[in-house]
Amino acid sequence: CLRDDIGNYVIKWESNPPMQGNVKLFVSDNPDNFNINTPVGNVNINDGVTTYITNDNMTRKYFMLSFNDKVYQIVGSRGVVMDSIQNLRDLGGYTNNRNFTTRWGKIYRSGKLSRLSEWDSMRLNNLGIKTIIDLRGTDEIQKSPILYKKIKVVNIPIPTVDEDHISRLIMEGRMRKGDAILFLQDMYLQFVEGNSTQYASVMEQLLNKENYPVLITCSLGKDRSGYVSALILASLGASESTILKDYTSSNDCMDITKIAKMANGLNSDAQETFTALLNADEAYMDLALKKIRKDYGSMDKYLEKEIGMDEKKREKLKEIMLY
Repeated sequence: CLRDDIGNYVIKWESNPPMQGNVKLFVSDNPDNFNINTPVGNVNINDGVTTYITNDNMTRKYFMLSFNDKVYQIVGSRGVVMDSIQNLRDLGGYTNNRNFTTRWGKIYRSGKLSRLSEWDSMRLNNLGIKTIIDLRGTDEIQKSPILYKKIKVVNIPIPTVDEDHISRLIMEGRMRKGDAILFLQDMYLQFVEGNSTQYASVMEQLLNKENYPVLITCSLGKDRSGYVSALILASLGASESTILKDYTSSNDCMDITKIAKMANGLNSDAQETFTALLNADEAYMDLALKKIRKDYGSMDKYLEKEIGMDEKKREKLKEIMLY
């Protein structure tokens, strides 16, 4: 399920083995509540695609597809349309190793919430978020405080190098593209080696049903939020390929033109360096996953030993988060 340039929802499907018959389409603002008496569409399965036309960019839509009234699938557009928030998207719709699917509208991830437009405040209201988990450090929060004050904010800081310091290094020519790549590689290795207490605190928040829906936020919604999202998906039994897919989706959900204005007018080396820092390259997350396998033998052992997510806690999270 994708949004087109106008804002309509384009829903695509494949069936294996191929099926004949019809697909009924149902729409709802709540992924847990569909009125199956009022389909909004009925098309041939072989079409493989249908479009839901809407001019509503304030509320988020979810869709249930009924294949011959026998097989049902709930889908949504993972990215959430926003004017002033980078990389806001849903962790719903991923299938785990037992063919269960992560629930839509339960856990979101995003960049910082420090420049909210009036429309975006309304959109956040419509998402019904109850808890924001802010992974930024104290200095970052002081420079760019969260402007959305209506719900509980839990600060669980995961330290990184100051953005302004990095920008100065680039503009002074003391950090180039190769340095940026090494910097990010080191960051992801540090994610594995340190901050276990913070990750455990995030997971504890997610084990409380009363906290949902949850929004996990950092600076760009790419690195710290990306690693925490990887831990969540791994705890839910998702494959490494799913974890990598979610991580690299940041490249589709960030508006680089808004972030990289500071690079305008700089030489090509500086622009390449900024681009490298903004890229969610699969190799960074893959490096972290390989280190976990090397040091702990498996992701499950890492989750249990370092994050405190033993089998009992993982099962509790699955009860909350899986269809």
